[in-house]
Amino acid sequence: MNSAGLGLAVWSYGLAGVAYSAFALHLLRAGTWRQPGQWASRLLLLAVAASALWGWCGVADPFAATVLFIRLGAQADLLAYGGWFAFFLALLRPSAQAGAAAGSRGLAWVAALVVLGCGLLQLLLALRIGGVEAGSRPVLLGWMVLPVLGLVLVEQLLRNLHEDALWNAKPLCLGLGAVFLFDLYLFSQAVLFHSLDADAADIRGAVRALVVPLLLLSTTRRKGWLVRIRLSRTAAFHSATLLLAGAYLLFMSAVGYYVRYFGGEWGRALQLGLVFVALVLATTLALSRSVRARLRVVLGKHFFRYRYDYRDEWLRFTQTLSSRPSPQQMGEQVIRGLADMLESPGGALWTQGANTSAFRQSARWNMAQRDEAEDESASLCSFLRRTGWVVNLEEYRSIPRRYDGLALPAWLLGLRNAWLVVPLCVGDELIGFVVLASARTDIEVNWEVNDLLKTAGRQAASFLAQMQATEALLEVRKFDAFNRMSAFVVHDLKNIVTQLSLMTKNAQRLHANPEFQRDMLMTIENSVEKMRQLMLQLREGATPPGAAFGVDLGALAQRIAASAAQRAHRLELGLGERVLARGHEERLERVIGHVVQNAFDATGAQGRVWLKVDRSAGQARVVVGDTGHGMSPEFMRERLFKPFQTTKQAGMGIGAYESFQYVQELGGRIDVQSEPGKGTEVSLLLPLFEAHDESALHMARVP
Repeated sequence: MNSAGLGLAVWSYGLAGVAYSAFALHLLRAGTWRQPGQWASRLLLLAVAASALWGWCGVADPFAATVLFIRLGAQADLLAYGGWFAFFLALLRPSAQAGAAAGSRGLAWVAALVVLGCGLLQLLLALRIGGVEAGSRPVLLGWMVLPVLGLVLVEQLLRNLHEDALWNAKPLCLGLGAVFLFDLYLFSQAVLFHSLDADAADIRGAVRALVVPLLLLSTTRRKGWLVRIRLSRTAAFHSATLLLAGAYLLFMSAVGYYVRYFGGEWGRALQLGLVFVALVLATTLALSRSVRARLRVVLGKHFFRYRYDYRDEWLRFTQTLSSRPSPQQMGEQVIRGLADMLESPGGALWTQGANTSAFRQSARWNMAQRDEAEDESASLCSFLRRTGWVVNLEEYRSIPRRYDGLALPAWLLGLRNAWLVVPLCVGDELIGFVVLASARTDIEVNWEVNDLLKTAGRQAASFLAQMQATEALLEVRKFDAFNRMSAFVVHDLKNIVTQLSLMTKNAQRLHANPEFQRDMLMTIENSVEKMRQLMLQLREGATPPGAAFGVDLGALAQRIAASAAQRAHRLELGLGERVLARGHEERLERVIGHVVQNAFDATGAQGRVWLKVDRSAGQARVVVGDTGHGMSPEFMRERLFKPFQTTKQAGMGIGAYESFQYVQELGGRIDVQSEPGKGTEVSLLLPLFEAHDESALHMARVP
């Protein structure tokens, strides 16, 4: 090694020795390692002290004439790795459950075997036994496995962190993850090229020293966060997957090396072919849901007391049900949610039709279409409704007596891959059932599976019932809108019929009068036009056809007064300047005419009814007043402008409701002031329609 390389290595390892020594002194002064039960703190101190020793051995090695400090540094490095592994395992200690403790022990055994194996290689290297050398492949592979296991534990730690502890432990995971990644790069290159990269090895101490501030930050942010970490099924699954993947890659690398070594001239070609086959096989296994299902079952059976993480299962199931709001897709989502709980690849849903009591297949997922119907009084539906049990078809075929005389239909027994029948009940009502296909792996249907499926089936049933209720409500609202529109039309037809009846009554004595004949023709034309508008309204909806435009309220008021005069009513008009309001002329005339007619109906022969048109606060205002019997405050507060609420002896209350709705649609409002025995004044405030005869540009040019 040249003097420049020697100086860089000394400074690098010296920096690591100083940093970790200072960190160890800080932990000693903190004193948490003295407290009972603080195994994590003690293991952290061990790992930090071993790292400091490793750094000082790296400083002393260039100045020593023997390999003592090289061997001692390797042992210190291995001890540091062992300390970090034990520290992680202490943080990941599970809650007091037998199955979870077994999972933790399994991880501890893997870490212990890896560290002991590397320690044995170092011992053989120090004693020069078995031909083991510092750059031999077994030694380098051992050093490469250590950071791989460290990354697995870091990943598992992050997945198990409680929200309160995540903020504290992120710097620690980031720092140690960086150290492990650097070591993985260093030793993987050594495995490939049979020697360490000298430059990377020289700065290894500096890399470790640079992460000390991150480790220090985690220990000083908040105390007590180390006890908040628990082993979860998700972390166990991902960690087991990473361990299996790492073992698979190491095995294939070893096989490839020996194939190349013993393959002679074909060695490299065979090695490349083996690598390709290994990658294809690894991809196939990674994408296989059956393999993942078997791994989950093994982990749940041997590492945990309970098979399911109920919180995760419930969140995932609820998310599945909520992701498809339409009724057509809701059934498929129910099947998917139940199937995913048991690694089932498909299923079908049977529900009752709208016009029949029989259950028919309404949705399916990876299962054949079936046309058979199951009556609600049949044995299967009665059994599901009475017991709420999950029917295991495999168990039914072997021990049918367990199902209390249940007689399954032939079509269900002959259904290919049918496995479980899950009832969907809301209270005591059966709204459907799901038939699940056989799982991708062998799953024991025990009490835990039955309870989970029964509970999930009830939640799915509530979702389906809510969806059906929503559909029914939408239909009711559509009928309600149609009925309301029909009530408006009936009300308008009643007014037209009243007008035509009055004309027919007067025709008996005035049929020879030419002026009456002209008025009669005008009335008939007006009635025909109104009925035509009603037909258009029925065909196109509640809103009148055409766009809203400016309506001359003064001219409209004069027509209403003339129509009232024909019925022997006197309407006092108060008209000022010309006022235009935005709206539909026929609709506004009907609304104002209805208010005027109500005023006449509420006023005796000696009373007064008036109509005024003016502007108020930037709006068009129409005021209709009378001296009639008025309305009580209770009626105005609770019943006014509501359909089928009226003060008349014969009436439906539709006209006032229609008037209120239309004025609101225009962006206006109706104000009512009334007092029993003194009369009523109704003010309609409508949006103005401003029209100018000349353009603003022309007006600006006028001197």
